[in-house]
Amino acid sequence: MKTAYELLKEIGFVRVSTTPEELKAAEIIKASVEALGLKAKIETFPTQWAEIQEVSFEVTKPYQKKYNATAYQCGADCDGLVAPLLYFEDDTDVMKKQAKGKFLLVNGTAGHAGYKKFAKTGCVGFITFNGNIDYTEKVDLDQKEFRPPLHEYGDMPGINLKVEDAMEMINLQASEVKVTIKQERSTADSYNVICEIPGWEDDEAVVCSAHFDTVPHSKGYWDNGTGSVCLYGMAQYFAEHQPRHTVRLVWCGSEERGCFGSEAYCKMHPDEVEKTRLNVNIDMIGSVLGRRFAMVTGPESLVNYIDYYGKEIGFPIRCGQRVASSDSTSFADVGIPAVSIGRGGNMQGGTIHSCLDVLEHVNERLMNEDIEFITSFTAKMANAYIIPVPREIPKNMKEDIDKFYCREPKK
Repeated sequence: MKTAYELLKEIGFVRVSTTPEELKAAEIIKASVEALGLKAKIETFPTQWAEIQEVSFEVTKPYQKKYNATAYQCGADCDGLVAPLLYFEDDTDVMKKQAKGKFLLVNGTAGHAGYKKFAKTGCVGFITFNGNIDYTEKVDLDQKEFRPPLHEYGDMPGINLKVEDAMEMINLQASEVKVTIKQERSTADSYNVICEIPGWEDDEAVVCSAHFDTVPHSKGYWDNGTGSVCLYGMAQYFAEHQPRHTVRLVWCGSEERGCFGSEAYCKMHPDEVEKTRLNVNIDMIGSVLGRRFAMVTGPESLVNYIDYYGKEIGFPIRCGQRVASSDSTSFADVGIPAVSIGRGGNMQGGTIHSCLDVLEHVNERLMNEDIEFITSFTAKMANAYIIPVPREIPKNMKEDIDKFYCREPKK
């Protein structure tokens, strides 16, 4: 059998959602699991998509210059739109009053909460930027996407720049821009890989998840090749040790675009979801620098269990209740207690979402220690006489999930 680290090197290529490379990675994972004597399948699901046909971004006052830019896929089109520019540095009342009718240059990215706020100002479009000014020579220009929840607040054209270009525009007091975006909207297929190890007693299940897609320009060794190969390590174990309760391994596609894969799995498998008692999600383990953590979107008793178990076996892990920006939240949102486990937190020791996510930032020994802990914890749950986690999401976690999705509380 190949080791998890060998598999990590094998899938170390850019594998963006809906691309042939994403499917190639799914096929590698499927073949690796089947080599263990287990059954695996690739499940296709549709996602929103748009083919960008033309992008042009130009400052027209007080100087003229065209900048290299990408357009937000699935946002609004425009044809030579000319508008005043405002550096929307914060969503204060003053800035919001100044924003009407302007193209907004916002700090960093346009997340769900941020977009919800500035979309109400009457602005005509927005500009984001990516990168770190200290590493401009290593920064790629990201392709961004207008994610499905944002359509609720109205579509508008969106542009993305490099950080150094945003700084130049502010330094030179750019006051007017001209923007053209043309794209053809459609849908495109993404992929989940699913492997089920039936329990010898019943079909109550523990679902283990990890995403295997990357953002553009990134080979995704740490984010989240490490989580993907953790599931492979778990498959090796459960192939030789049939669990009491069913263990289902789900490699999720399109997490980087908004957890599309895990959401699709939950929608496409309502009967399996009903029988699932716990989700164990793995997102970024094995980093050379960092610390172990577990984010529980579930009852406090699960926090205590993981804390006690780590102390029992001598595994240093910090655990608390929290909504993770990962596939675990899709499961928690349909009522399944979830924990997202990772290692990191020291961003001086590695960078994600860029070409800087490299194999050298992952340590094989530390990754194997993480895999061993996650596998042993999952085995404790899957072999329990009764899976000891109440299948409920406490009120405080439901409130945090609603805040994460920027929505009104569910009835």
